[in-house]
Amino acid sequence: MSTSPTLPKSRQQSILAVLMVCSLLIWLDNTVLSTALETLADPVRGLDAGPAELQWATGSYTLAFATLMFTAGALGDRFGHRTVLVAGLVVFAGSSIWAAYAGDAGQLIAARAAMGVGSALIMPGNLAILMWTFTGPARSTAIAISSTSAGVGMAAGPVLAGFLLDHFWWGSVFLVNVPVVIVALIGITVLVPNFRSPVPRPLDGAGMLLSITGLAALAYGLIRAGQVAAWGRTDVWAPIAVGIVLLIAFVLVELRIKVPSFDPRLLAQRTFGGGNVALGLLLFAVTAVTFYNAFYLQGARGYSPMEAGLASLPTAVGATLGAPVGARLVRRWPLRLVSAPALVVAALTMGAYGFFGLDTPLVWIEILVLVQGLTVGMVLGPVTAALISSLPLERAGAGSAVTNTVRQTGSVIGIAVGGTIMSIVYRRAIEPSLDGVPGSVRDRAQVSAEQARHVATETHRPALAHAADDAFIHAMHVGAVWIMLIALGAAAVLVFSLRTGPSEKRAQKHEKPDPVNQPSYDADNVSSR
Repeated sequence: MSTSPTLPKSRQQSILAVLMVCSLLIWLDNTVLSTALETLADPVRGLDAGPAELQWATGSYTLAFATLMFTAGALGDRFGHRTVLVAGLVVFAGSSIWAAYAGDAGQLIAARAAMGVGSALIMPGNLAILMWTFTGPARSTAIAISSTSAGVGMAAGPVLAGFLLDHFWWGSVFLVNVPVVIVALIGITVLVPNFRSPVPRPLDGAGMLLSITGLAALAYGLIRAGQVAAWGRTDVWAPIAVGIVLLIAFVLVELRIKVPSFDPRLLAQRTFGGGNVALGLLLFAVTAVTFYNAFYLQGARGYSPMEAGLASLPTAVGATLGAPVGARLVRRWPLRLVSAPALVVAALTMGAYGFFGLDTPLVWIEILVLVQGLTVGMVLGPVTAALISSLPLERAGAGSAVTNTVRQTGSVIGIAVGGTIMSIVYRRAIEPSLDGVPGSVRDRAQVSAEQARHVATETHRPALAHAADDAFIHAMHVGAVWIMLIALGAAAVLVFSLRTGPSEKRAQKHEKPDPVNQPSYDADNVSSR
């Protein structure tokens, strides 16, 4: 990597390592929760959480993450990105302890929302510090390297969660975040200057309120549809309509602000806007298929948490390898020729879940998820690096806020829509098997396959458990088709947005230091330690 004009190369590399630990924390937590979903649904070992509560346990985190990131970026510009990053880590650690000792699903949902607040404070500062630390071609390389922390978190999370769930209570999967936070705080305090933008963005209370209420209403309506198995009810379509109106109002408000915290104008640029839409759709698909996979392995297939974690390991290995492979390939070929075919293959692997059954050989599943992780990694790393590098340095905070907000919004909607499709199709598929079943048993069996299996065991109805497995597999097959179509749509958007991708010469032009808008940071933290 080329050396920064301000910091020595050794310190640049140390800062990158610390930032990767912060990013690892977020990815570790996401994958840990996906492994714990089946346990949380258990009325004995977990919290007896229903499908909607599990969707909210994931969605509340992502909702807070998505809607507060642009505000966190503005706070970083004003008070320094290190200050906000440290605050985010402290909030994340405290809310992780809260989640670990939650007494019911409602408390867990609230704690997860608080964890989302911490993540929202962490992520923009993380990327902004990276942008200030590296210059020239080293910046794109650093972004690509940093993205490998996603693969490490995806690899370690399921296995670690499986071990903890097999040996301890479910809350231990959240306590594991605390030591990681401590390591990150030590590294940040010692190494990272308090970078801040020379042109601080004003705080945007109206935008924050509109985005939070809009996304929350939209997600509520979508999840509610899965609970009642109908779209025509007022308590389904009304929240969805209100959410859409509020989000439109949010965009209009941001367009009227001279220096918005979330700048929709950036999305008007074909490459940056189209690329972000593609990544948002990809995260939609990845989040939904991960949600399905957790219940498929532990519920339908009966794997223990540890076995399910090990079965998910190839996905993480593929993602870890995919980011650097993609970064190398885009040095030889245009980004479009690398990322678009990779995204198409990823979409097809998601659609292949439509062929999974109760007796599908594990080796085929492992090969498929390995390819899926590899291709997703080849898209996320290089495309993210290209999008952020296409912006001038002074827009780094705004650009990272937009990029991360769009991606997390895709995840919020992916959980809501993916879970709702599963709930509706499952309920319709199991209804023929409930003829003659007592009302109390019928009600529980219709909630989810997990509830059906438990009530089948309690009432000695093995046929009901088999029917629940079959209904779940059918629901997963239907959901897989929708997920594949969304991912293919992402590939089409990516091809359109990158069809005349920025030349290397133009990218380098954006990388030139601006003598007016040089980074500002605390002088006492500049010296090499």
